[in-house]
Amino acid sequence: MDAIDRQGLRTDPRPAQLGVDDLPVLARGCAVMGAGGGGDPLIGVLMAREAILESGPVRLVDLDDLPDDGLVMPCGLVGAPTVAIEKLERGTEGVRLAEEVRTLTGREVVAIMPFEIGGSNGLIPLTWAARLGLPYVDADGMGRAFPTMPQMTMNIAGVSSDPCIIADERLNTLVIRAASVGWTERLLRSAAAAFGGAAVAAIFLMDVATARRATVRDSVSRALRLGAAITRAESDPVGAIVAELDATVLTTGKVVEVTRETSGGFVRGSAVIEEAGTGALLRLEIQNENLAAVRDGEVRASVPDIITVLDSATGEVVVTERLRYGRRVSVIAFACDPIWRTQAGLQVAGPAAFGYDFPFAPVAPHRPGAVTEVRR
Repeated sequence: MDAIDRQGLRTDPRPAQLGVDDLPVLARGCAVMGAGGGGDPLIGVLMAREAILESGPVRLVDLDDLPDDGLVMPCGLVGAPTVAIEKLERGTEGVRLAEEVRTLTGREVVAIMPFEIGGSNGLIPLTWAARLGLPYVDADGMGRAFPTMPQMTMNIAGVSSDPCIIADERLNTLVIRAASVGWTERLLRSAAAAFGGAAVAAIFLMDVATARRATVRDSVSRALRLGAAITRAESDPVGAIVAELDATVLTTGKVVEVTRETSGGFVRGSAVIEEAGTGALLRLEIQNENLAAVRDGEVRASVPDIITVLDSATGEVVVTERLRYGRRVSVIAFACDPIWRTQAGLQVAGPAAFGYDFPFAPVAPHRPGAVTEVRR
């Protein structure tokens, strides 16, 4: 039997199954881990809720509970998050992805895995797991959200991105067979733009034995624990998040400027937060996710570490597409999964991978006088 606390929240490390009551908790954790990206979590909650009500709860499984030769399908939303707010999926696209995988490989998918745990993408694949009657893997390919396909642990582990399947709500399905993950990304981004700016995809198909060494393990459980901690913290949700993650608060204040545009399949821009009391300005640089936080020319945090914007009153995450002038927010930063701090991880997801020429410095409390100029 699952462990339940006084408030009706699950406290066991990995619940046996995920039902509709788990979705708001999971969404809160995914949103915090998503660095402002991965899509709006509310959309993921609504889609997963409908699927679970129709098809029943979804088993949450560890990779060790699956057969070595079973086929895992990492999947999720691709494209611009601003588009995905209004261009909603049918909810059955993942079923078509799995059918196409069976056609291409001659194998049945044994489990669904989110390719990133952030925002909506930690929940939308759960929709497809419910409709397919398949378990949901307690792992993902990032331990956060990143904007491009090469920025997945499966790529670092040498898993092939061929084939990649992309689908949309109009029943279009496209199979991409590319020579490299770089070409997969280029073709996938072009296809998503042709599909209207957002679509869904399955990529880095692999057997369970490979997934055990190529993914970020226990990320769904972590999101559930984090979401439960936020839900319990009625008086100080921001403080609860900071304590749970050992995070650094970069600033608390008001959003005074937002610049944002959708181009090339990404949302790019910046936001400026004026600190309460001091008037100091913190600038966030954005490409789907929050990439860097800069204060007075000093880089306070950057990819691959996680920068998340929270509503100061409620602790709810403000995803990049929801940033608005006048909103009171707290900006926090915390450590990414250790894989991203390795040389291989920094090569594909560090500051240089996004065009910055400053070195990565792990998140640490503010140290006056340590200045790194930002150039891109």
